[in-house]
Amino acid sequence: MARPASFHEQLIEKLRRLLRGRQFAPGAKFLTEREIAERFDTSRPTANKALSSLVSTGLLEFRQGAGTFVRESVLDYDLQRLVSFTEKARAAGKEPGTQVIALRKLSAAEAPAAVVQALNVMPDEPLLYLERIRLADEQPVIYERRHIVARFCPGMTKAAAKGSLYAFWTKTCHLTISGADESIRAVNATKPQAAALSIAPNTACLLVIATGLLEGGTPLWYEETLYRSDVYEFRNQLGGVSGPKPAQGRMR
Repeated sequence: MARPASFHEQLIEKLRRLLRGRQFAPGAKFLTEREIAERFDTSRPTANKALSSLVSTGLLEFRQGAGTFVRESVLDYDLQRLVSFTEKARAAGKEPGTQVIALRKLSAAEAPAAVVQALNVMPDEPLLYLERIRLADEQPVIYERRHIVARFCPGMTKAAAKGSLYAFWTKTCHLTISGADESIRAVNATKPQAAALSIAPNTACLLVIATGLLEGGTPLWYEETLYRSDVYEFRNQLGGVSGPKPAQGRMR
């Protein structure tokens, strides 16, 4: 059973809805701590905490001596949770769009070895291969290639693939997505990738390789997704310094 959202989490979601509703255009000054407290009947410390959360995830920015403003231009990749591109684009004041290049069924035996290993499937397991381009105000910003375990999402169509996959999986397929294991590295776009993103070949991009997981750790998808570095910014909020811990990264 899902944990009920706390008041703080509910307040953050209400503020996100304000941003998605375009009441506040990119670059506009956002509600103050006092205005949030009065509007949502809460304390100023709670309002401040909610504002700080939206700043840390990149939806707002704080300007010393001026206040909090809706961030302009740059799209943010949230390193702490899965957020749909549709939601992110609209929060940034941009109109999301999708070009579905390919959606076809294949067996795991036809997929690359890295896909089979990540999805932990037998050679005869049916998969879906999805290739698409995500657009913000008609500008290509993401080039995505994804393999999905077909049995978890029967009836998936190109029409469904034009929208948020997270919404399709959770609302239509009634799946519970627990998270994703991902790695991020800088790469130079190949000629085909550059053509898909309308950029020059060898332009620096950010490549996300991820395995999406259902509740219980069962793999649902494997993706290789390329992000334009001129319009995307990857942000995270780190905690304080603690005692020494074993290294978690890998040298390449």
